[in-house]
Amino acid sequence: MQSEIFPARIIDTLDICEKTNKPKFLGFLSAEEAVYAEKILENRKASYSFFGGYDEAERVLLGCFPEYITEQKFPITAITFSFRKEYSLTHRDFLGSLMALGIGRETVGDILVEPERAVAFVSDDITDYILNEVKKIGRVGVLVSIGASLPLPQKSSLAEFSCTVASGRLDCVVALLCNISRNEASQKIEFGLVSVNSVQTEKTTKQISSGDIITVRGKGKFIIESLCDKTRKNRIILKYKKYI
Repeated sequence: MQSEIFPARIIDTLDICEKTNKPKFLGFLSAEEAVYAEKILENRKASYSFFGGYDEAERVLLGCFPEYITEQKFPITAITFSFRKEYSLTHRDFLGSLMALGIGRETVGDILVEPERAVAFVSDDITDYILNEVKKIGRVGVLVSIGASLPLPQKSSLAEFSCTVASGRLDCVVALLCNISRNEASQKIEFGLVSVNSVQTEKTTKQISSGDIITVRGKGKFIIESLCDKTRKNRIILKYKKYI
C-alpha cells in the first residue's frame, strides 16, 4: 500500500465500520503495516484486531468491528495447491503466478510451501477466481482445492551462521541478522517490530545473551547460539541459527 495514503485508509476503515455498524476490513497488511495501523488505532475507542487465517501469520487483515459483534470472523479462505513430488516449487513461484493473473498483493496473505503441497490464505472475494483460473504454477500442473489439512506446511529448517559484531546491543545484533544499517535496525526496534524471547522490546540498548531468540517481523526468527568469544580486534563472535 502506498505510504502517503495508508494512514487515511486505516482511518477510513474504522470510520466506515462506525457509520454502517458493520465489520470493515483492510489488507492483507505486511508486518510493518500492521504495527503502523495499530499505533494509529490504539488511541481510538474502537474494536479492532488482526488475523491472517492462522496463528502467527505474517500478513494479516485489519478488522474493525461494531460493539455488538461477539465473534469476529475474517473474510479469509485457505486454498491448497497439490502437485507431484518430483517438482520443487517455492513461495515466489506461487506468488508470481497469482500476480500474473492480475490479483492484487493486498488480497493474498501468507503462502506456506512444502513438498507436494502449498497453502495460501486469500481474501474470500478472489477464491472462485483462483479455483477457476489456476491450473499451473509456472510450468507445473497443480490441483487447487478449498481448505487445508493440519498441520500446515512449516518453515522449520535452521541454517547456521557465524560472523562478528561490534556490540551485543540489540540494535547492533538486529542490523547484522537482517543485513541492514544500524539506523534501520533502531527504527524497527522503536517501531515495535522486534521481540526477544517472545517479548516485544523497543529498547535499542538491550543486551543480547546466548540462548536468546530474536524475532524481527517481516525478516524472520533467529536463535543466538553464542555471543561470548572475541576476535583479536576485540569484536564479538556471534554464532546464530535462522529459520528458513
